[in-house]
Amino acid sequence: MTNETDRPAIGHEAPDFSAPATLEPAFTLTSHRGRWLVLYFYPKDDTPGCTTESAAFRDAHADLSAAGCDVAGVSRDTLASHRRFREKLGLPFDLISDTDETVCGLYGVMRLKNMYGKQVRGIERSTFLIDADGVLRHEWRGVKVPGHVDEVLATLRQIQAG
Repeated sequence: MTNETDRPAIGHEAPDFSAPATLEPAFTLTSHRGRWLVLYFYPKDDTPGCTTESAAFRDAHADLSAAGCDVAGVSRDTLASHRRFREKLGLPFDLISDTDETVCGLYGVMRLKNMYGKQVRGIERSTFLIDADGVLRHEWRGVKVPGHVDEVLATLRQIQAG
């Protein structure tokens, strides 16, 4: 289990990684240098909240892209699951498979959660905004889906405006 000290710090370089993804053989942060990146962590493909969140990022993709920002989603699902989910929703961005929780560990998103009265270990819905130089500029943890993508886009624009 990660703790608070394992979290990346705002204003510092975001933890780089290489992981299997739906659009690239291996997704790395360094391959996205020169563009901003929204890296969002979600619990599970094809579940109600995750579907709503991913569809909202899909719907805002043109605005994010116009602001020089890429999007990538991360969960512990397999690449096969990600490919089905991406196709079903028509997602124009990469989904990263983190079955061994390496990326989740780097970003400190694994938490004990209550599910039907039982403690289960899972991903805390979180989003990270990384600038074109690979610096973590903003984070959202314990995300509530409604309105979240609009807030991410507004924050991106605000930071870029200086």
